[in-house]
Amino acid sequence: MKTKFKVPVSKPNPDFKGFMKGVSTAKKASKVYPFEHFFDEEIKKVLVEDYFRGSFVPAPHGLLMGNDLKELLKIFNSIDFKNQAEDYYKQSINLFYRLGYDFAVFNDFIFSYWGLLNNQMSLAKDTALLSRGDRSWAQEGYGRIKSWKDFYDYPWKEVEHVINMSEHLLSHLSKYLPDGMKIGVMAVMFENALEFLLGFNGFFLGVYDHPDLVKAVLEKLGESVLKYYNMVSQMDCVGFIIHGDDLGYKSSTMMSVEYLEANIFPWFKKFSLVAHKYGKPFWLHSCGKKDAIMETLINDIKIDGIHSFQDNFYSITDYKQKYGDRITLLGGVDMDKLIRLEENELRKYLRNILEVCMKNGRYAFGTGNTVCNYLPLERYMIMREEEFNWNL
Repeated sequence: MKTKFKVPVSKPNPDFKGFMKGVSTAKKASKVYPFEHFFDEEIKKVLVEDYFRGSFVPAPHGLLMGNDLKELLKIFNSIDFKNQAEDYYKQSINLFYRLGYDFAVFNDFIFSYWGLLNNQMSLAKDTALLSRGDRSWAQEGYGRIKSWKDFYDYPWKEVEHVINMSEHLLSHLSKYLPDGMKIGVMAVMFENALEFLLGFNGFFLGVYDHPDLVKAVLEKLGESVLKYYNMVSQMDCVGFIIHGDDLGYKSSTMMSVEYLEANIFPWFKKFSLVAHKYGKPFWLHSCGKKDAIMETLINDIKIDGIHSFQDNFYSITDYKQKYGDRITLLGGVDMDKLIRLEENELRKYLRNILEVCMKNGRYAFGTGNTVCNYLPLERYMIMREEEFNWNL
């Protein structure tokens, strides 16, 4: 008999070792394992208050975005901020735990780093079901670095503070992990250069007008991310790295394959090598069409898994047929279909994904991108219900 998925899960039993065996072995897994790498704050708030009957602790990152650097660092080092950060991350661990995941993903380095990089956000009204008021995005023009003077004036040394804070935070929070759980970590390189430091125009035009400057920015970012991954890969509480860099759009990669192979992928290879050195899988979250670079990602960079799928140009079922015997495929439920299909059609669609992807392992079930604030929460519950029913 089919049973509804209930939140919170009545008896969570995290088993990260079992999860990794199930999603990394090329044979039929004994169960469907769920995977998400990100929940929007508005979704978290509803889950904590309406489902867990708790008091929601807001993310401290909002204090950082767009602040003057000196003010930002003052906030960073304040007791209030550190206390709020601890409570917030304890809440995040509990959220993943009570939703039945075997891990909690921390993106603290992303957001803290973006706070340092960013003071040029554009805003517009957020029309999502769970609106945050304003939605922000990076400006498409030029970022903070437009010249060599800007490059040398940029406070690169302050990034070390963020890395050190992340190490302290992870070490401290590991004691709150329930038995059997691990932490997944993420950082960003290419997107930070593209969206914030150089801007889209600054990056794309700079490749031709100021190639040495663009390369210098990428090297600074690559060095800091590599240092972060080298640090976290040695921590027992960390179970995997899922690097986050959107490399493409609907029909192509944003840069030529030749440019990626010369300037971006050597860093990805270093990230992968350091993760593997310490026995951690290296997964990649990357939106956009990736067909032209998948063989390089698998054979040269040696990614262990890939995340972010969209049915109209790279569906999870297509990728399962092409690559599912070589790497782990994560998520894959198309966001548009998850939101807009009628319930009966949605359930058929979800069952077809499970039917195709569960045949020979190397798969974890979840959204094609994130549990975002424009996703009706009941649709997330339907997705988890189909996972739950499959395991009965």
